[in-house]
Parts: sequence; structure tokens; C-alpha cells
Amino acid sequence: MINPRLSAKDWTQPKVYRGALILGFVLAALGILLQRFDLALMGIPPLLVTSVAGHSRPKGRTIGHFEAPVPNTNAGLPLTTETNEKYHLALPGVDNVDAVQVRVYSPGHRPTTLVTKPGNLGLTFDSVRTGPHPTFTVQARGHGAFDLWQEQPWATVASETVGLPTNSPLGLMPAPARLRGLTGSRQSRRFGDGGDLRDIAPMRPGDSLRRVDWRATGRRSPELNQLYVRRTFSNAEGIAELVIDSRDDVGPDLETWRGSGDLRGDDLTSLDLARNAAASVAGALIATGDRVGLEDLAYQRRPVAAATGQRQLRRIQQALALSRPKGEPSKLLRPPRLPNDAVIYLFSTLLDDTPLTLASGWIDQGNVVIVIDTLPNVRTGRSANLAFAWRITQLERNLRLETLKAQGIPIVPWHSAGSVAPATEFAKVARAQAKTRGRR
Repeated sequence: MINPRLSAKDWTQPKVYRGALILGFVLAALGILLQRFDLALMGIPPLLVTSVAGHSRPKGRTIGHFEAPVPNTNAGLPLTTETNEKYHLALPGVDNVDAVQVRVYSPGHRPTTLVTKPGNLGLTFDSVRTGPHPTFTVQARGHGAFDLWQEQPWATVASETVGLPTNSPLGLMPAPARLRGLTGSRQSRRFGDGGDLRDIAPMRPGDSLRRVDWRATGRRSPELNQLYVRRTFSNAEGIAELVIDSRDDVGPDLETWRGSGDLRGDDLTSLDLARNAAASVAGALIATGDRVGLEDLAYQRRPVAAATGQRQLRRIQQALALSRPKGEPSKLLRPPRLPNDAVIYLFSTLLDDTPLTLASGWIDQGNVVIVIDTLPNVRTGRSANLAFAWRITQLERNLRLETLKAQGIPIVPWHSAGSVAPATEFAKVARAQAKTRGRR
């Protein structure tokens, strides 16, 4: 907004103004003393310009503000699934201001400088990141007529945005060790209403007449002394718990692990991959009718209780988008309490021993545990010290991976979004699980 009460420091004149004023007086004085009218005439234009500039001082400030691209949520942050968001920077029109010099900063992008007229300036934010992240920081200053007045620089920051994770297509998914309920799309071992034929047996008290197989009855009991019914397996639903490790968020560039430097706009961090993986798993399981819940290791409460349906998928996506590290990773006093008949999907970078301890405890409780490795492909750069440190960290991670494999815990790598490799790995785990149950 324009402030009518301007201070003397809001608008200043550059050194060129003073130089022009001094030059005009010197030329005019020399022309009069030396009786050189040509010199006196040469001093008139600088004096006229400075006179005009003195009467054309801007009447306000050009301080602008951002207009939010989408409505705010109850969390106070805009939610969007778009990677290209357009922000509008409103620059108020001020008398005697010809142009505004704007310098735009955006994380992961190079600064951009431009000169524009007062009005609405459209800025497009392009990023592959998900979750909360900053958008724009703008530094600007106005320029008066003939650039003889310059405004004191001012800055404004656009509000954060929250990118919702998208779903990558997945196919066959592992099933829990035990199913529950009488609805769903998974086939249980109990008799009941379902689609898959179990056998044909003599009719017993309680069997419905709609289950009578008249062809089988005609073959086995021509005189209709005994009726035969078709018995099927009942359908049931499974329950799955998604456990996301949002205690840390590291990118592929080791230089950024120390907290210095900005991530590139096209680099996905470990938490971005975890959000994408968890949303994809939730979408695939909910499509089969399973109940899905979400647990975050960075919080002391369960963000989303287990349920099914598209509304539940939206809840999970929003909870994943709002997950972020909370300071230094804290040590868990007790592991999350999860149902014993649930398939647990653990999304972690495995940079410490906490996920290993949790997975081992869930295996001892009889759960089916699947670990999704969300550490991106690391770039060591040219630093020999960073390469040596990463080598030690990699050896420690490999020991944890070998320990998980020795306990029979499948590990699915998720190093990039949109890859078909995770779907293949999940299908392998599901087929191996079905063969093991078939032998039993």
C-alpha cells in the first residue's frame, strides 16, 4: 500500500544528480566570466533537468504484496497438486514512477532480475518437490522520472506452498497374514459369500437355497434325495499401516546434507520419495478395498487412523504433504503400536538404527513388514572428504540392509518417482508370499 507520509530517506537522488547540478553551475559561471555564451548555454540543460527532477519527486512507495494462488487450508498453507503455480505480485501505481527494478529469488533456481512497470507481475513457480517449501522472495526498488529518483530497496516473501504427492501405478500388492471382516476384495480361507468356488458339498442346515447346484444334484442324486450346494470362499479385507520416517530429509547432493546450499529444483529428496511411495502404496491398497492407516515417526500421535475409500486416500495425501522434520531426530521412547494382523510398510533412508529396531520388533509380533528404501541416488561431487564420509555411511547402511534381509524382510528400493521397478518388486514379494502360504 502507498504510504502518504514519506520520509526523506524513502527516495534518494543518485550521485549523477549532484554531478549534473554542479556541472550546470560550473558551465554557466564559466560562460558568464569568460563571456562565452556557448558555455553558458551548455550549462542550461543540466540545470533544467535537475529543476524538473526536484518537482517530480514520487508521491509514494512501490511496496508490493503477493496474492495467494490458491485458498489456504486449515493448516495455514496452500495445498496444490500442480507443479506450475502462478503467483501475482501486485505493484501499486505511484505518481512520477516510471519503472520498478525487481530481483526474484526462488529455492533451487538462479535469481532473476527484470525491470517492469507498476502493476501486476506474474511469477510462475515450477518444482518437482512435495510437502511444505518456500516459493518466492522478491527484492525491488522503484525508479523515478529520468532515473533521477531511486527508492530505498524493499523485500517481500510469498507464502509457503504444500505440494501433494501423486500416485505412481502399482499392480499386485502383498497381503497380510490374516484377513478381517466379511467385506473386501481379498479371498479368505473361510466359507461364506464370495466369488471363488471352494467345493460342492451336500446341503446342510443353514445353507441357502440359492446355493443349490442343480446340475451337480442331478448327476449325484438323480432321485433328488440329496441336494448339493456350491460353497465359496468369503471375501475379506486386509489392513495395512504406512510408517513414514520423516525425521530427516536429505537430497542427492552431499553438499546439502550439512545444511549449506540450496537443492536444485529438479532434485527429489528422501522425504519427497517417501511421500510419493506412501501415496502410491495407499492408492494401490485402497483400490483393492484394504484399510490403510498412516504413522509418522516424527510425531507422537497417529495422523491418520486405518480406513478405506477415496476420502481416506485424500487424508493420507494431505498428512504426507504436511510431514516434515522437527528439529534434530529424537529417540523414540516406544515404537508405534500397530495391529498384529497388518502389513507394515516402512519408508526410511536407513541412515540410523531406529528403523532396523522397529522392523525387528514388528517381525517378532508376527506382522508382515516391507521396508521401502527412499534414499535418493547420492552424488559425492569432487570433494574427497565427502566421498570418504559417504563411503563409511554407505557401509553402515549396507550392514543394516543385510540384517533386514537375514530376517526375511523384503526391501523395495524407491530411488526415483514414476519408476516401474517398485511395482515389479512388490509383485515379486506378493508371489513369494502366495507360494509360502500354498505350501502351508
